[in-house]
Amino acid sequence: MTIDFDKMSLKEMRDMRTKLDRAINSYEDRKRREAMTAIEEAAREHGFNLAELTGAKPRKTGTVAPKYANPQDPTMTWTGRGRKPRWVQESLDGGKTLDDLAI
Repeated sequence: MTIDFDKMSLKEMRDMRTKLDRAINSYEDRKRREAMTAIEEAAREHGFNLAELTGAKPRKTGTVAPKYANPQDPTMTWTGRGRKPRWVQESLDGGKTLDDLAI
């Protein structure tokens, strides 16, 4: 199959690139899943699970309780993790401390 890019419009080439990127990503995802399945099966055949062999610790999932609340709108909260919300930064710029915002 030969594609003549000189006869294609920019939109057609971009559409083709989008389709190609999707196909590549799909292929890589499928191959990654196949490899992971093969690895997990090999570990099971030897009486292990993958986490035991890699030493991986199970991830803790769940939510973190909020530590700070907006005094003007208590429904706006922040856990203290990640980037400060705008209302926190504005309060700090206005002279308040995080202790003033603590729940």
